[in-house]
Amino acid sequence: MSAIDQVGTFQLGSRSVKRLGYGAMQLAGPNVFGPPRDHSGALAVLREAVAQGINHIDTSDFYGPYLTNKLIHEALAPYPHDLVIVTKIGAARGADGAWLPASSPAQLQQAVHDNLRNLGLDVLEVVNLRIMFSTAGPAEGSIEEQLTAIAELQSQGLVRHIGLSNVTAKQVAEGRAITEIVGVQNHYNLAHRTDDALIDELAAANIAYVPFFPLGGFSPLQSTILSSVAQELGATALQVALAWLLQRSPNILLIPGTSSVAHLRENLKAAGLSLPAEAVARLNRIGAQANAAD
Repeated sequence: MSAIDQVGTFQLGSRSVKRLGYGAMQLAGPNVFGPPRDHSGALAVLREAVAQGINHIDTSDFYGPYLTNKLIHEALAPYPHDLVIVTKIGAARGADGAWLPASSPAQLQQAVHDNLRNLGLDVLEVVNLRIMFSTAGPAEGSIEEQLTAIAELQSQGLVRHIGLSNVTAKQVAEGRAITEIVGVQNHYNLAHRTDDALIDELAAANIAYVPFFPLGGFSPLQSTILSSVAQELGATALQVALAWLLQRSPNILLIPGTSSVAHLRENLKAAGLSLPAEAVARLNRIGAQANAAD
């Protein structure tokens, strides 16, 4: 059994995915804008991910923009039968690389068609609606108009399942009252634990939770506790951070990203890393310290 198989699978909508997947964001250029520095290297990472057993790839047409989805199509089509590609809509990129909201019904419809075309698919397995009410993170506000527009595309057979991204617990509840929600993708890691209660609520409902920035974001997590635990276990700090997430709740699906084959293989080793209870207790203090600092 490979390391990635040791952490099991989770039912994401109608498909079963391995809990350790791959996020394609870092395949684009600096700041997720423009072409990759190494086109052939980007293709190699995608092919290695699938070769290593990954069957869940997270992407979006606003990575690049458009370039990441085209790379996925170039590298992997015709797609393996068990591969689940999850994409996001609700944002766009300015000419200067700025992240802009793009969530009118017309913009969402166009985004779905763009994703279908660039990925070379007839239907999108899962579409996450990313809410951009604030650049500072999740912000309250009704998502009914946006979600209803995507549900209409679902009724047309263009979208199979719907998820939410960058949302509050109240918005998740609103979304679930409108249509079936199969997953929530929010900022969460050892140091950023705002969604602890939401994760448990979703787990009880068999809804996936997919943390973005699982390793801290563009600036990796830095913690003396994390470094100490990693040294004791003979692992890297990033492997420990990923392993903690996998042990945190069975509904957590990971999508760490990289543009390096070597780093991809290093990330996958986290699936075979078992954290002792004493180590988990110490790691949990990182979130408590971060909350105290806030």
